[in-house]
Amino acid sequence: MWNGLTPSTTIRCAGYWRMTRARWTSTSALRAMRYFGVTKIVPLKENGESIPVTLENKREFVQLSAQYRLYVSIKDQLEHLLSGFYEIIPKDLIAIFNEKELELLISGTPDIDVDEWRSATEYNGYTSSDPVIVWWWRALKSFNRDERAKVLSFATGTSRVPLGGFNDLQGVQGTQRFSIHRAYGDPDRLPQAHTCFNQIDLPQYSSYEMLRQQLLLSINEGGEGFGFA
Repeated sequence: MWNGLTPSTTIRCAGYWRMTRARWTSTSALRAMRYFGVTKIVPLKENGESIPVTLENKREFVQLSAQYRLYVSIKDQLEHLLSGFYEIIPKDLIAIFNEKELELLISGTPDIDVDEWRSATEYNGYTSSDPVIVWWWRALKSFNRDERAKVLSFATGTSRVPLGGFNDLQGVQGTQRFSIHRAYGDPDRLPQAHTCFNQIDLPQYSSYEMLRQQLLLSINEGGEGFGFA
């Protein structure tokens, strides 16, 4: 790889890298990998060994490095897995679905008990009687099954309720209950989710209508991606 980028602090969470800061050391655009105890140098791009990592090309380096780790290095295994999968379900039958739609197609849309969800929820900066919290649960009760599943997926990374109920939700540290934290700053900003911790950062909205509108916008338009820690 371009081994000039060395993350001094890396957090692995839900399959993503989050680099809090990076320092630069040396120059070659290569990726060093170990195969059965043997280290091999793999260029990330043509003539990568002669391309120095700089501030100007660091974005391309990170993109190519992630592509190599998450796809190129396991390309053969993925192709064999897909070959077996397509023998069971032909590719043309599922090509119209994205990953979230396929999950719902395979697992089904769950029936989500809002009262059970509420009883298993913790609060930080709010209490259960605060207006914005009352509006949150009112909004969830007004949603249809698909919208509730999207809220759950937005907050936890999965649209399914564990077999043991909401008390058995899993997070990065094991069993981790759903929590709503007060978000400070602009009161009209969108809710934010931390799926590793089953956590929603919820602004103190001025009305039920605003909360419902912003929540729907988040789950329909902003339910994908990740941020930097």
